[in-house]
Amino acid sequence: MPDILLATLNARWHHCAFGLRYLFANLGEVAARAGLMEFVVREPVARIAARILAARPRIVGLGVYIWNVRQTTELVALLKRADPAPTVVVGGPEVSHEVEEQAICRLADHVVTGEADLAFRDLCGRLLAGAPGVPHVVHAPPPDLGALALPYHLYDADDVARRMVYVEASRGCPFTCAFCLSALDVPVRRVDLARLLPELERLLARGVRHFKFVDRTFNLDLATSTAILDFFLARITQGLILHFEMIPDRLPEALRRRIAAFPPGTLHLEVGVQSLDPAVNRRIARRQDEERLAENLRWLHGQDSVHVHADLIPGLPGETWEGFARGFDRLCALRPHEIQVGILKRLRGTPLTRHDAACGMVWDPEPPYEVRATAALDSVALARLRRFARVHDLVANRGNFVHTTERLRGEPSPFAAFLALAEYVHRAAGRSHGLALHELYRLVHGWLVEERGADPVAAARLLALDYRRTGRCDPPRWLSALAPAERCERGRLLAAAHARRQARHRGVAATPP
Repeated sequence: MPDILLATLNARWHHCAFGLRYLFANLGEVAARAGLMEFVVREPVARIAARILAARPRIVGLGVYIWNVRQTTELVALLKRADPAPTVVVGGPEVSHEVEEQAICRLADHVVTGEADLAFRDLCGRLLAGAPGVPHVVHAPPPDLGALALPYHLYDADDVARRMVYVEASRGCPFTCAFCLSALDVPVRRVDLARLLPELERLLARGVRHFKFVDRTFNLDLATSTAILDFFLARITQGLILHFEMIPDRLPEALRRRIAAFPPGTLHLEVGVQSLDPAVNRRIARRQDEERLAENLRWLHGQDSVHVHADLIPGLPGETWEGFARGFDRLCALRPHEIQVGILKRLRGTPLTRHDAACGMVWDPEPPYEVRATAALDSVALARLRRFARVHDLVANRGNFVHTTERLRGEPSPFAAFLALAEYVHRAAGRSHGLALHELYRLVHGWLVEERGADPVAAARLLALDYRRTGRCDPPRWLSALAPAERCERGRLLAAAHARRQARHRGVAATPP
C-alpha cells in the first residue's frame, strides 16, 4: 500500500496525466513509497473514492483542472467524510489562483499553487516526518527545468500501446494574451535537448508513434524546433504523428523546409488564431501579424504532411457578431482542415476580468466559467454561437462530411451557412448534443432539401460520398435507398486509432476498430 497516492480525473481515458508523472518522477527518496491512479470524469465519484481509500494512503495528491474541478471537489468532500485520516493535497492550474474563493481549497488539507514538481516532494517529506507548522497553502516557485527528473519512463506498456503520450520541450510563453494563464508566466524555459532527445529515442523504441508536445509555442525558438523536427525526420516510422502548438505568424524558411519533408499526415499543427479583429486583439494584448498568419496558413494548406487545426474564440471583450462572422469567413478562406470554435472561458487568475466593467462581461460562476453575455453579444446571441460551434464541430471538423463541408465553406459566407444548419438542427432535433451519426446525416439531408431547396436524390448522393469516405459500411437505410452504392470495401485499418479523424480530411478511408 503506498504512503503517497497521486491521482487525477482525466477528461478521457486515452489521456495520460502528464503532470502527475512529473510529480512522481521528482519524489526523490520517497518515490518508492508512492503510487499513481488515474480516473476519468465520467466515473462515479463514490467508486473513485472507494478505490483511493482501499489503497490506504497517508497522503492523497490530486491534480485539479478546469475540466475536473467539480468532480474533484465532490471527491475531496467524500474522502474527508469517509476517512479523515489521509492528508489531501490539491494542486494544478485550477487551484493555483483565487485560492480563498474555492470550496475545494477549503476542503483540502493543503494546496500547492504553481508548478509543484519539487514543492510537492518537499511537502510530502514534511508531512511523512510529522513536521509541525506545515502551511495550508504552499506557493511553488517555477523550478529550474534542468533540476527536474524527466518522467517518460513512467509511461507503462498500456500507455504506450493505447493512450496519448505527452512530451514537452519548454514551459512558459512570451505573450500576454489576457484570456490565457500564460500571461502570468515567467519567461520561457527550455528542456535541455541533450536530455530530451534520448528520452524521445527510448519512447520510439518502445513503440510510441503519437507524440503530443504540450509546449505553448513550439516554434518560438528556431534552434529547438528545428532540432526536434530533424530528430524525427531522421527516424520516420510508419504511423508517426507529431502534434505541436504553433505561433501562426512565425514560419521561417528553415521550418518550412522541414515541414515539407515529412510524409503525408505526419504533422498535426494547432494554431491559435483566436480572433482576426485587430481592435479586439489590441484590447486583450494579443500580438499577431495577420498578413503573415494568412500567408503561412495558405502555405500549410498546400503541404500534404500537415493537418492544421485553427482555434477561434467567440465572446472576446468588444467583439461583435459581425466581427466574429467576418473573422470566421476569413479563416475559412485560408483552408485549415479544422476550425475549433470555443466559447471564451474565464480561467482563474487571468487578467481578462479587467475588461468586465467596460465590456459588460458576464461569466458563468460554475466551471468551465464560460462567458454568458457581453456588451456586444447578449445571452441569446452567445447561445446561438454555442449551437453554431457544436454543429460546426460535428459536421466540419470530424471528417464525416468532407464534401458537404467543402460546399458550405465555398459559400459567400460560410458562417451564415453553418449557422443556418445549426439553427435547423436545433429546431428539428431540439438539441445539438448527443446526436448519433446516422441522425446527423438525416438532419443534414433534411436541411439541404427543406431549407436550401436541394433535390433529395442529389443531396443523398453528396452525403453518400461523405459516408463512404469515412470507411464505414453501415449507411442509413434511407440513404442507401436514395443513393445506392457499390459493395463497400472496408479501408485498411490505420496504424493509430486517433488518426482516423485527420485521415478523413485527407481522403484516406479510415476503418472503425
